[in-house]
Amino acid sequence: MKNIWKKLAVIACAGILAVGLLAGCGSSGGQSSDNNSQKENNAPANTNSGKLRFYTGGSQGTYYGFGQVLGSHATNNADIEIETLTSDGSKANIEAIEDGLAELGFCQSDVMAYAYNGTNLFDGQPIKDFSTLAALYPEDVQIVTTNPDIKTVADLEGKKVSIGAANSGVYFNAIDILGAYGLTEQDIQPTYQSFGDSADALKNGQIDAAFIVAGAPTTAITDLSTTTQAYLVSLDQEHVDALLQTSPYYVESIIPAGTYAGMDTDTTTVAVQAVILVANSVSEDDAYAFVKDIFESAADPTAASAHAKYGELDVNQAASVTTVPYHPGAAKYFKEQNIEVFTD
Repeated sequence: MKNIWKKLAVIACAGILAVGLLAGCGSSGGQSSDNNSQKENNAPANTNSGKLRFYTGGSQGTYYGFGQVLGSHATNNADIEIETLTSDGSKANIEAIEDGLAELGFCQSDVMAYAYNGTNLFDGQPIKDFSTLAALYPEDVQIVTTNPDIKTVADLEGKKVSIGAANSGVYFNAIDILGAYGLTEQDIQPTYQSFGDSADALKNGQIDAAFIVAGAPTTAITDLSTTTQAYLVSLDQEHVDALLQTSPYYVESIIPAGTYAGMDTDTTTVAVQAVILVANSVSEDDAYAFVKDIFESAADPTAASAHAKYGELDVNQAASVTTVPYHPGAAKYFKEQNIEVFTD
């Protein structure tokens, strides 16, 4: 009889335990509900997972190519996991961070300033959900053509010209440079295409020129110049100086002869900086681990040989951004290099 009561007691305890387990499963749903509430309250998502989604750019651009190399190296060496993804570029990357779809994103230095201050393509809608991780290299404004008669920006008047996706960073760069030469969007026949589509359209004779803003060399122009004679259009010094006066986020840049096949003279242009942004929600440890790995891998000849842009990294330049505060994890790394960065 005692044994029967013992068995009944065991069954009862098992039932209580099952109820407890079911309640535990239910709490998982409750946690999900809490997460949804946090989203509605704009609380940070993905705060400390070690898995970072890295939005870069188009598949033929430098953002994606270099981003893949950086993300892969950090994943294999820095105790974090980075998923590198293609995207529509700077503006889309900031919006992805804001929407909780990305933790990292490449961005032009002018576009990040627009977003943070709520100007130009973010007019009246400032976004503060991101910080600076590091500035990596200059992004050259490259005006590419297959028509040897187009020698200056002024020669673009009346021509079919790709000026980047509508409201993209490339678009605003194109408008700035056309404006320096007294031209507007209405003075050309504009198309709004990605780097790869622009290169294909040039190859097929559908457009006369294209603005491509990326670190040189960039894949779209490299591929184009292997099958078709392509040319880069130089800016003259007078117009470069005028542009720097009205738009101080540019710097003068020289693209050396030989950067692309068949181009045997230097090209004078302007550039913005390519910056990696990081969501404010990313932990200090993860941000620190990534930026540290970027510069440690740059110092390793074997790792650095994976992409030409490693050769342009400079820790002082990386710490030079003054428009958007640096993430605490990045600030920690630069402090170890005896560099103080801009923070809140």
